Amino acid sequence: MKLFFLLQIDWSKLSPDSLFGGQVLERVPAGLSLLYIVGVGILLGFLTLTFLDNFRKTRFLFEFDLPKDVRKRLTQTLANRSIRQWQCVFILLALSVFGFQAYWTYFAGDVNEQFQSLAYKDLRARRTTAANLRGWMFDRSGQLGSSLAYYRAGKSGDIQRAYALEKELAHLLGTERGTPGLERTLFLRNADPMPEAWDVLTTIKDTQEDRDVRITIDRDLQAYIAAQLDGRKGSIVVLDPQNGDILAMFSNPSYNLAEANDLDSYLKLEANRRDKPLLNRSTREFYIPGSTFKLFTVIAAFRAARQNAVFPSYPDGFRPTRGSLPIVDATQKRVGMNVSGACSGGCQPKDITTAFKVSSNQYFAQLAIALGRERIHETAELMGIAGVETPGEALMSRFFPSILNTSTPAIANALAPQRSTIVTGKDISAFDIGLEGMGQGYAGQMTPLQMAMITAVAGNMEGKLMKPRIEADQPPAMFSQVLSPQQAAAVRQIMATVTEEPGGTGTVIAGRLAGTGIRTGGKTGTAEKETPLYDEKTGQLRTVKKKRRNASGEWEEYDAPVMFTRSDSWFITIAPLERPRLAIAVVVEGGGYGSRTAAPIAANVILKARELGLLGDQYKPKAAPQKPQQRRR
Repeated sequence: MKLFFLLQIDWSKLSPDSLFGGQVLERVPAGLSLLYIVGVGILLGFLTLTFLDNFRKTRFLFEFDLPKDVRKRLTQTLANRSIRQWQCVFILLALSVFGFQAYWTYFAGDVNEQFQSLAYKDLRARRTTAANLRGWMFDRSGQLGSSLAYYRAGKSGDIQRAYALEKELAHLLGTERGTPGLERTLFLRNADPMPEAWDVLTTIKDTQEDRDVRITIDRDLQAYIAAQLDGRKGSIVVLDPQNGDILAMFSNPSYNLAEANDLDSYLKLEANRRDKPLLNRSTREFYIPGSTFKLFTVIAAFRAARQNAVFPSYPDGFRPTRGSLPIVDATQKRVGMNVSGACSGGCQPKDITTAFKVSSNQYFAQLAIALGRERIHETAELMGIAGVETPGEALMSRFFPSILNTSTPAIANALAPQRSTIVTGKDISAFDIGLEGMGQGYAGQMTPLQMAMITAVAGNMEGKLMKPRIEADQPPAMFSQVLSPQQAAAVRQIMATVTEEPGGTGTVIAGRLAGTGIRTGGKTGTAEKETPLYDEKTGQLRTVKKKRRNASGEWEEYDAPVMFTRSDSWFITIAPLERPRLAIAVVVEGGGYGSRTAAPIAANVILKARELGLLGDQYKPKAAPQKPQQRRR
């Protein structure tokens, strides 16, 4: 009977290999590696003691009575001095070599963008990726049906990586080439392909480790905003102002992830200078924000206690200095030094609320000059905008990974936006400051993400700027305290006049939300931008022959790009007004007036968010009552 029970035992489960998670073979070389390190440490210790021992000044009794200058000339002293010098040279060379190796081994993957973009060529990285399947990526719901990246069986039975929104999430997910995205960074921390020897020796690895991740994107909302930009160039960014969640973010033109996996197709995408499909316009394209930037000026005014300022409106425009060009409202036309047309909202003095509602350029130019460059600079830095001294500095490209709330530097660097800039140096004129206050001139370096963050400050109940986050399990983090809760509430009421009161430039949004009970606040914007002209059929840059002097002073012909002026359509908004859960920035290149193109898109996004339950339970659509079934007789 005992023999029968012994035969029923699965002895393989009691082997050391099974008891320690199948890591016995891994621990033997790990232990030997540690022994080697200890041995090298002991050797280095003896070398250090020998090195220090060389600094002893005397070794023989007869040396004690010798003069110092004589001891310096002794053969032993000269030899020791030479040895010490070469030891120092050797130590510096060794530190340089090991430091170089340590940088590329431990730090380059997180901080060096060029290293990250070329990592796909590293055969070791490709083998590691092939040996460690990535987990599934879910949207904010965490539901299996809302997965964004997953595995499926191919026709030949092989396992293939698949994506639910190949085009809609291309810029966020990234490809195996170029700048890495979420696919190459979110799962890097979970794969753990190269653990330290001590971890291998002392830790029993859980072979059932959960590598799935959940991000803050709402899958349905992401697909919807992509459809809203179908056939248009531009960007839509949707944030939750209370915690910084990126609910949706899309840049168009986009590309298909399957295309980018093929080298030839990827090179074609990269060579498309007209549409720039690989460029994430949401985070890495600068736009002139136009009147939407007046929200920034309003926030700066509250911080400086200038929110009660009243300024006049002039029929012939506001002139910051005698003899300067006039700054006019959108309802006025400027031809040289002459102005025609009526002021926005009439040519009477205006307060900040009225000026914001009718979008008075004259008012916000005067307000910005009254605030001064120091106040503008201070508010800009709190918003994540770099205040620079000169226009040349504003054009210098720089990324801003620290604005993002991520678990690792690699994720922050992969998604890092271009940092928006504003010139606040002492050499700019009052006219320049006035243009900045209304969103023109040296304030023309704003990304859609930056404008969404400015909007989110007003939407946050405590007046904070929360760091945008993409990882759903990452705790919320504040970037800065911009306003007090009372000031933020007052700014929201000012924004509401644009969308809810007669004469507001964004009342179209209230019409679209009629009957829903959703209150909003917002700001329209229209910005003209000089841009190169491309041929619609060939996609080639149009050029014209011009002449210029070369280095030797002789005239030569060259091909200059043909430029044209496009009008970008802007709208920023928060909803619902009493406790905003959405901060939206919409820009459509060449879309014209913000009230005609961008504002209706933003209204549609709010309605879709309501349908998805993103505005809170009170705004969820009520299910239609079911008709009672008639009984059959």
